[in-house]
Amino acid sequence: MNGNTANTSNASKASNASSSSHTSSSSKGSNSSKGSSSALNGTGSPAGGLSRRRLLGTAGVAGATGLVLGAAGGAAGYAATRDEAPTALTSVGSSEVMFHGKHQPGITTPLQASGHLIAFDLAPGAGRKEAAALMRRWSTAAQRLMAGEPTAGGAADGTGHDTGIALDAGPSSLTVTFGFGATFFERTGLVGRRPPGLDPLPPFSADHLDSARSNGDLWVQIGADDALVAFHALRAVQKEAGSTATVRWQMNGFNRTPGATAKPMTARNLMGQIDGTGNPKPADSDFDRRVFVPSGAGDATYAWLAGGSYAVVRRIRMLLDDWEKLPVERQERVIGRRKADGAPLSGGTETTDMDLNKAGPDGKLLIPDNAHARISSPERNSGAAMLRRPFSYHDGIAADGTPDAGLLFICWQADPLRGFVPVQRKLDRGDALSPFLRHEASGLFAVPGGAAAGEYVGQRLLES
Repeated sequence: MNGNTANTSNASKASNASSSSHTSSSSKGSNSSKGSSSALNGTGSPAGGLSRRRLLGTAGVAGATGLVLGAAGGAAGYAATRDEAPTALTSVGSSEVMFHGKHQPGITTPLQASGHLIAFDLAPGAGRKEAAALMRRWSTAAQRLMAGEPTAGGAADGTGHDTGIALDAGPSSLTVTFGFGATFFERTGLVGRRPPGLDPLPPFSADHLDSARSNGDLWVQIGADDALVAFHALRAVQKEAGSTATVRWQMNGFNRTPGATAKPMTARNLMGQIDGTGNPKPADSDFDRRVFVPSGAGDATYAWLAGGSYAVVRRIRMLLDDWEKLPVERQERVIGRRKADGAPLSGGTETTDMDLNKAGPDGKLLIPDNAHARISSPERNSGAAMLRRPFSYHDGIAADGTPDAGLLFICWQADPLRGFVPVQRKLDRGDALSPFLRHEASGLFAVPGGAAAGEYVGQRLLES
């Protein structure tokens, strides 16, 4: 699990420091609209040619009332209990992430409340030409969706209209991120352009992998702070795939909703642990070097990946019934941190550096030798680190009667052989948390850099 959930406050800094080209002010929509109308023109677009985004912008000028409503549970809950319609778009809905930029969105973007991970395989007979057309369609749809606009007119399934699922919502920090699996290069005749970082991950003793839910030619990550906005994007991606690609697997996840706590704080996982404190921070001098593939480095054959990253995706089931039988003190020794506030057992606060050599009055290490936080720390892995940005999941009750729940682990790094692999090898050899986890699916994807204006994601690979 590797301390799986990204630090919300750190991710927010990441959005500002490393992805300033992605996130726009929530007031942007408010200032762009001249009026509002609830009528539709029959195509899923507002009457008079106004986009959904412009309509929502009008609501944003209503002022602080909407923010209060949002804090009390959101405009939808308000409308369900009062005769009046909600008067303003909450700040959660109006937040927009930019599609174009040096890096793809959804990497340093702050954690979102709802997410979908989908892998596709190219259909028989589909090759480089068809893949390029698909990436062009997907990029166009993602750009519109992230701006809070309908996707009318481009669906490959021939329907030619937006589903209307998110018609009433703002962009809600939606991001859509695209990656290529190792087999994508075989299917498109681009094996010579496949980077070494896509070499298969080694097997680990904790693996119980389902091949049908692992890997894939193409991978799409969707995240948003509204579940309907996220589902809307999911349906658009599926529809735009048309006959070019078929879904190999899909996983759905969630995180804490922004604003659910009194102050920004690191998220908790389904074990109740504050999780992600040790994530690399954008202020670190080596942040970009650890997370993103540099420009102008290495073989020009792989220049298409500059500004991109590698995503390791793991479906990690948590054996929650077993975990919850442990007393809190035992849980803390397994992790190496206090459950209440995430502080290391060596003392201090959540952000205090761990003192791995500090012993208690009995002479024993305060952070045990096999504690998860100790084994996964960069200090114990020659500085190896990755940006972890996962979603939790719950898929009901498994056949054995226990919760089918856990983590959709996603980590980002410039080189998985220097990020994920060495850390997971260490964890595999003696992590105290391992008996409570089951790795059930795995994937590794090369995620191209962001698309410039007028480009689609992957264009530098598919058209060079």
